[in-house]
Amino acid sequence: MLRYLLVLSRPRFWFYLAGPVVVGVAFGASTTADLFAPEAVALFAYFLVPANVYLYGVNDAFDAEIDETNPKKENREARYRGGLAVGAVVAVCGVAGAALVAVLPLGASVWVAGFLALGFAYSAPPLRFKTTPLLDSVSNGLYVLPGAAAFAAVAGRQPPVLALAGGWLWAMAMHTFSAVPDIEPDRRAGIRTTATLLGERATLAYCAGCWLLAAGAFGAIDLWAGALLAVYPALAVGVAETDVDVARAYWWFPAINGLVGMVLTLGGLWGVVRA
Repeated sequence: MLRYLLVLSRPRFWFYLAGPVVVGVAFGASTTADLFAPEAVALFAYFLVPANVYLYGVNDAFDAEIDETNPKKENREARYRGGLAVGAVVAVCGVAGAALVAVLPLGASVWVAGFLALGFAYSAPPLRFKTTPLLDSVSNGLYVLPGAAAFAAVAGRQPPVLALAGGWLWAMAMHTFSAVPDIEPDRRAGIRTTATLLGERATLAYCAGCWLLAAGAFGAIDLWAGALLAVYPALAVGVAETDVDVARAYWWFPAINGLVGMVLTLGGLWGVVRA
């Protein structure tokens, strides 16, 4: 069961939630001691594994029937097998997030609460945002919320609005790009998403546009950050204009995102060291 839960939580994507915490702490910290503040450690520990079990467990539970015909589930991801024990673990991971909401400062806890609510509403009825074009994309800004919570917890103030907007747009594009390999399985299952509505080429254009806006938002704060984020629209255009299979390119992004996140984090840490 532990092995199944590990696969269910998508280990290669763990840093999609924990990474923003690291970036948020790096830019919210004023001293090196802030980097290891109890709130920062607690947020990192939760969003590294339990939050992923919660997010993907809820997703897979409500997608079990659809995923039976999804080829992406063949090797790298687990098909939901149900059972009381699995459901209980997913629920406990959600409760752990609620416990964080209760103990964090209000400025940080609202972001964790937003993550829990959007993570559930994305997959579960009656809202089930993932089956409504555009809402499926917009709701996936939830991936920036752990970073917002970490920044607020460490800095004692809210992150810049442009950083939130840029992160939200980046997450929208990343989610929609990841939906491109699912276009045909989703269409066969009668699932409507931004990707099934637009088709592959238009979806890649949509992703490039969101990523370009994200780069612009970050660039308004720091030119180097904007230049770094500009790699994403370039990648979307590159995939669209070459014979690279999107399903193959999709699996490059954990490494690309990890590298970009590392550079952003080092930039934030440099500011702490210089202070």
